[in-house]
Amino acid sequence: MDHLRQVLLRWYEANGRSFPWRDEGRSPYELIVTEVLLQRTRAGVVGEFWGGFFQAYPDWCKLAAATQEELSFFLRPLGLWRRRADTLRHLAQVMVCRRGCWPKQRDDLEDLPGVGQYIANAALLLCHDERHPLLDTNMARLLERYFGSRKLADIRDDPYLQELAYRLVRCGEPKAVNWAVLDYAAMVCRPRNPECQDCQARGRCEYAMNT
Repeated sequence: MDHLRQVLLRWYEANGRSFPWRDEGRSPYELIVTEVLLQRTRAGVVGEFWGGFFQAYPDWCKLAAATQEELSFFLRPLGLWRRRADTLRHLAQVMVCRRGCWPKQRDDLEDLPGVGQYIANAALLLCHDERHPLLDTNMARLLERYFGSRKLADIRDDPYLQELAYRLVRCGEPKAVNWAVLDYAAMVCRPRNPECQDCQARGRCEYAMNT
């Protein structure tokens, strides 16, 4: 695990992608809404859309006041616009009542509209500086290739994969490690045609050693 983490961080320092939501000083509102926008959408697409969205909806109040139709139309370029609009409106309405304060307990977070395991982890990581993984299909793919396959179909329920993800971010730079994994999985450890020959972790990677 230490070797993989070091490889990822070295690579990320030289090759990591630049996105506005990774800049210092972003508000919890910007960070969590971005995570909702990123679900099932490529980061590059969200990057192009990001500035216009937060110019139109700069805070929870503006987002809560938007109509379903207005927000759906605005979100159309990202796909899944009706579902995203519904999630964001209901979440915004609750967060206005909470004055923008995110709960610190997982159960309380997952009681919020549209907040499941991934968004709860994002809130704990990005808003409360706790060591939680942004475990999605990209992180799952990289971890399974390196360490071996999980047993259960749903990554949210698989204890083996969950343990690996938490061990990976159990360090002094959990945000950087999360972003390094996501970028590496998108650019090197791709779903198809991964660049194993150029991967500095290939010597200990089960997938690379068996292909």
